[in-house]
Amino acid sequence: MSTGQNDNELISNVLGGDQQAYAVLVDRYKSYVFTLALRFTKNREDAEEVSQDIFIKAYRALADFRGASKFSTWLYTIVNTTCITFLRKKRLEVYSLDNENVFEVADSQDSGLRANLVEQKSRVNMVNQAISLLSSDDAEIITLFYKAEQSLDEIAKVLGIETNAVKVRLHRARTRLREKMQKHFAAEVNDLN
Repeated sequence: MSTGQNDNELISNVLGGDQQAYAVLVDRYKSYVFTLALRFTKNREDAEEVSQDIFIKAYRALADFRGASKFSTWLYTIVNTTCITFLRKKRLEVYSLDNENVFEVADSQDSGLRANLVEQKSRVNMVNQAISLLSSDDAEIITLFYKAEQSLDEIAKVLGIETNAVKVRLHRARTRLREKMQKHFAAEVNDLN
């Protein structure tokens, strides 16, 4: 099977019984889905779990895809609802300070953070950290436009607002992102210039 097929051709093949065509779609969109899921969950393990759920849900609902928008726009809707559902179900773990193991858990989590310091200095991570400082609305529109590479019209459909409103929100979100980066990552931003 040729992997040069467009999304609609692959979807037709999947609906015709070709499961390998769905593997091509998963491979094509796995980074996209994982990045969005990680944005919601803030945790790599949770993002991996949610990503698997998203692809299962997308497979089951594939017959509902009408092709009115890009497949990635349709998939984003599934990502959004699945992540929100996951976050609602997830309970915060509470530990008693009387439990001696709680300090071991805290130490092990801290050492994991130290091991990731090198990675955190990368440009991508710096931008992701700055995005995490934004409001959820600003972060969502920045993520859709830059990471998910959605057009203004596609974002308008996903968010249920007018295209001009998307332009305004995106402009304001960019301004706030620039402010966050200058405030929290001034040295790194200067190093990039």
